[in-house]
Amino acid sequence: MLFISQTALELGFLYALVAMALYLSYRVLDIADLTTDGCFVLGAAVSVTLAAAGHPILAIPAAMASGACAGFVTAFLQTRLGVPSILAGIVTNTGLYTINLMAMGWKSNVSLLKQQTIFSLFQGLGLGGSWYETVLAVILTVAVGAVLIWFLGTRLGLSVRATGDNRDMVRASSVNPTFTITVGLCISNALTALSGAAVGQMQKTIDINGGTGVVVIGLACLIIGETIVGRGNALRGVAAVIVGSVVYRFIYAVVLTTRVVPIECLKLVTAIIVGLAIAMPSLKKWAAFQKRKMAAGRKGGR
Repeated sequence: MLFISQTALELGFLYALVAMALYLSYRVLDIADLTTDGCFVLGAAVSVTLAAAGHPILAIPAAMASGACAGFVTAFLQTRLGVPSILAGIVTNTGLYTINLMAMGWKSNVSLLKQQTIFSLFQGLGLGGSWYETVLAVILTVAVGAVLIWFLGTRLGLSVRATGDNRDMVRASSVNPTFTITVGLCISNALTALSGAAVGQMQKTIDINGGTGVVVIGLACLIIGETIVGRGNALRGVAAVIVGSVVYRFIYAVVLTTRVVPIECLKLVTAIIVGLAIAMPSLKKWAAFQKRKMAAGRKGGR
């Protein structure tokens, strides 16, 4: 049980980076970016391939740079070619399949056997004991979250936030919304690639289909976190995605360990958890309405 909890924490913090990316694109910029699935695999592919070549530390910024390039392509399709945001993400995500295969040496999966990773290097420092992977995951996610909070408070970050609220107002203020959208999507996809890079090195393997459903899971983590923590400023938003991601992973772990459903039904359980998470705000409003309705009926009866 301790091992399961440890794994849930590790994956919860690392996948929180995907939810953080969706917070930036979906909540801040108000753009439904579907590049996430392919970009996650892209970051993992670049990371694992470079780690296999003996460069585990260099693999992290390289993966983030590749993710930023994917975000730039999506932004270019939206802002310069007039492609709707959802279709732009689908087009980029489709093209990334071939790019990811190229990054993996035209193999469907790549493994790290006896090669160093950022986690094994961190273990060599003697920090964290048997929880070294969890400690590094927490440090990485909290550090990135702090940088994101700082960025959203800068002049450029405020412009990105204003673009999501009202593009016409931003344009009237002599700020180019094309630039701010591009910056936002580049950062968002860099965070997604970072998550894939860290997960790939932690699991020491990457599969070409490893990113399937990541965008839905990330969105579920975002909504779960906002339901628990609430919505507000950037600090609350970052805290919400971390909390939501950890809670989601623990729910996932509980379902697996209790074996309420067979392992063959894991995808179905995931779909149900994600569906309930996304529907949670509506369910809360419905429950509140029913409560008020019942209260009004009791008053009317008296």
